[in-house]
Amino acid sequence: MMSMNRPSTDVVVIGGGAAGMFAAVTAARRGAHVLLLERNDRLGKKLNITGKGRCNVTNNCTPEEVLQNVPRNGRFLYSCMAAFPPSSTMRFFEEGGCPLKTERGNRVFPVSDRAESVIRVLQNALRDADVEIKTERCTDILEKDGEICAVKTDRSLYPCTRVILATGGMSYPATGSTGDGYRLAKKLGHTVIPPRGSLVPMVEDGQWCAKMQGLSLRNVGLKLRNSKNKIVCEEFGELLFTHFGLSGPTILSMSAHMSPKEHYTVEIDLKPALDEKKLDERILRDFEAYQNRNFENALFDLYHKTMIPVMIERSGIPPQTKVNSVTKQQRRALLELTKKFTVEVCALRPVEEAIITSGGIKVSEINPSTMESKKTKGLYFAGEIIDVDAYTGGFNLQIAWASGYSAGVACTQEAENE
Repeated sequence: MMSMNRPSTDVVVIGGGAAGMFAAVTAARRGAHVLLLERNDRLGKKLNITGKGRCNVTNNCTPEEVLQNVPRNGRFLYSCMAAFPPSSTMRFFEEGGCPLKTERGNRVFPVSDRAESVIRVLQNALRDADVEIKTERCTDILEKDGEICAVKTDRSLYPCTRVILATGGMSYPATGSTGDGYRLAKKLGHTVIPPRGSLVPMVEDGQWCAKMQGLSLRNVGLKLRNSKNKIVCEEFGELLFTHFGLSGPTILSMSAHMSPKEHYTVEIDLKPALDEKKLDERILRDFEAYQNRNFENALFDLYHKTMIPVMIERSGIPPQTKVNSVTKQQRRALLELTKKFTVEVCALRPVEEAIITSGGIKVSEINPSTMESKKTKGLYFAGEIIDVDAYTGGFNLQIAWASGYSAGVACTQEAENE
C-alpha cells in the first residue's frame, strides 16, 4: 500500500541532473524544505560524461554572448541568464572548492579535468542545505483546481505545493533521460515540441568515411552547405571519421544548424593554414622529393596514411602513376580535393546519441522570469526539458544552472508571498 509522507514538503525537485541539483540547492538555501527525486542510483550521471568526462562547466563570457550561442529560443533565457550569468556559475564552483580554468573558446573546465570535482561541489551543497534525496521514479504530478498538491512516485506520495521539473530531454537514455518529464508535463496541459537530437553526429550518404573510420583530424576548416549550396555555418577544429559518417566537436556544433528534412554537404579544408598558391608549392615540393616514386607512395607527408587511399581514389590519379608524370591538371584536382574534401550528409544520428535534445516544453507556456508554468500554479521547469538548446562550449550547462537558479528562487518567493 502506498504511504502518505507527512509533514508536507515545500518543494519537490524531479531529476537529479545539473539543473535539478542546482534548483534544489538554490531553493533549500532560501529556507525551503526540499525533496530531490532521482530515478538513478546516483546523482549527476549525465554530468559525469560531459566534456569527455572533464565537464565543460560554463563559458567565460557575458550573458549576451551566451544568448548569441543559443539558436533556439534564446530570447526566452534573457531574464534567467541576467540573474545568474557565467560569472556566478564560476564563483559558485570555485567557492565550493573546485578551481576552474578557461581554455580555447572560453570553455571553462575544472582544473582537475574531472567531472567528479563538479559533482562533488553540488553533492556537498545539497548536504549542507539539508536537501532530502530519494532514489525514486516520479510517476505522476497531482494538481487540484489548477494548483500543485502532490507528487506520486513508484514508492510513495508526497504532498507539496511546488514542483520543479528537471528531468532532461531524451539524449543518453542510459543516464535516465527517457522523456518522463514530457509525459508528466503533457498530462498537466503543456505542449511538447517533438524532441530531436541536437549536437549529434552526422550520417554520410556514401562510404568514404567508413573507409577512414577511427581517423581523427585536428585543425581543419569546415563549411556546412545546404541543398541550395548556401553556407549555413563554418567551424574550425577537430573531427572524427566513423563507420557511419562524421563526429567530433566541430560536427556536433554544426549539427545544431541542421534541419532534419534537408540534405547537406560538409566541405572540409584539410590544409586551412595554406592558401591555394602555398599549397600548390607544397605539393610540388613533395613531388620533387619523391619524383621517382609512384603517386601512391608520395603522399605520406601530406595526408594521414589512413586517408591516402581515399585521396588517391577521389583525385582520379592512377596510383601507379610516376610522380614526375603527374600533369598540372591532375595536380590541380588533388589541390582542390585537399581544400574542399566533401562529405554528403543524409541524416543525423538518433536522438539517443545526441549530447542534448532540441525540443521540449513550449517556452510560450513558461514565465521566462520565474520558470513557472502558465498553466499550473506551483509547477516550474529547469534545464534541457525546456525547448531551448545551444552550441557546444559550456552554454547548455550554463542554461541548466541559470534556469535552475531562477526556478529555485521563484518557488521560494511564491511561498513567502502566500
